[in-house]
Formats: sequence, C-alpha cells, structure tokens
Amino acid sequence: MNAEQRYQIFSRLRAANPNPTTELIYRTPFELLVAVMLSAQATDKSVNQATSGLFARAGTPEAILALGEDGLKAHIRTIGLFNTKARHILQTCALLIERHGGAVPCDRASLESLPGVGRKTANVILNTAFGEPTMAVDTHIFRVANRTGLAPGKTPLAVEQGLLDQIPDEFLHDAHHWLILHGRYVCTARTPRCTACLIADLCDYPDKSLTHRDPSSTTDHV
Repeated sequence: MNAEQRYQIFSRLRAANPNPTTELIYRTPFELLVAVMLSAQATDKSVNQATSGLFARAGTPEAILALGEDGLKAHIRTIGLFNTKARHILQTCALLIERHGGAVPCDRASLESLPGVGRKTANVILNTAFGEPTMAVDTHIFRVANRTGLAPGKTPLAVEQGLLDQIPDEFLHDAHHWLILHGRYVCTARTPRCTACLIADLCDYPDKSLTHRDPSSTTDHV
C-alpha cells in the first residue's frame, strides 16, 4: 500500500465520520479509565450497562474505594473477569489518590504503573481523554491493519508503530477510532462486509469477492 492509498483511506473515513469517538459512556478521565479497564474481553455495550449504575453511585476514586470490593463487584459482576478487574480497579483508585491527588495522570509511564493498565489501555486514555495522537491496537485494529495492508505486523506493538509511522499526521488523532469502528462494523473477522466498504477499492485484501453472510455479526476475533 502506498502513501496515496493511505491518504485516501483516511480521507474517506473522515468524510463519513468527521468526529469519531469511543462507544464507551463516560463523563471524566477517571470514568473512562474504569470503563476501559472493564472492557478487556467484554463488549462496550456490556460495559456501559454496568457502569451506568456504578458511575451514578461512585464516579471518583474515593467513592469507588468507599464501595469496597463486594460493593464494586455487585455493579460489575455481569462482566467477564470481574473479580480480577475489581481488584485492579480498587488498587488503581488507591494509587491515584496516593500519587496523583485522585486525578488520572496524562503520561504513559504513570498510567502503565497502575494495576490492570497496559499499553493499550494507556493509549486509549492518552488519545481519548487527553487528545494525544496514539494508537491503541485491539483485535479490530490489528485485523484491519493486517488485512487491508495499512500496517502489517505480527504483534500489536509492531502494528501500532507501523500505523503511527504510516498514517498522515492530519489523521492521527482520530485514526484509532476510525479503525476500531471499521473493524467492528465493516471489516469484521469472519466475513468482512467488502460490498459495503467505502475503502474496498483501496484495500489489499485479496478475497473481496466473498459475500458477508451475517450483516449483524461483530464477533471479535483477529
């Protein structure tokens, strides 16, 4: 894929969705952090269902700590791995208060030092909460980058670095969201919707003749 193809891909994605954002519902950087921590191996819809009640009751580190482990689990038990996630969230809340005055830090090293926060989660926070041009490579972005030829790579970090190197600067801030949404709803895992894809003619995927058997499928597989 050449530079002109990449530019046209993101020009079209921008024209179709000028102001993309996360589908997680949040009001503050802290709520976003909690939501992203809960979203590992879970859908945004399921996270939003859980956090609607949680954030109405406890939307700060202090308030979540006051819930205690059992109180927090009562709100998030519908989400996979909720025991581990509850423990990490409580530990993170304590460290936010101890080290950052209860605020979410805006640098990668501090974010990644929090329990349950890895590179992908840190990238989401840096991009969505603080406007940094980062790339959080989840299964959708990993798939789209490899399938289309935008930035082939064998690991999420290789894909992240490739995308940051190859995407024109004017698109970098929003590229993370465009690629996730494209992978979630169009370039789906098992049967991509190539006939409905607005960048199909620019994509290197060789099997565009395959028909999409289930338009409602958003199964999250690489």
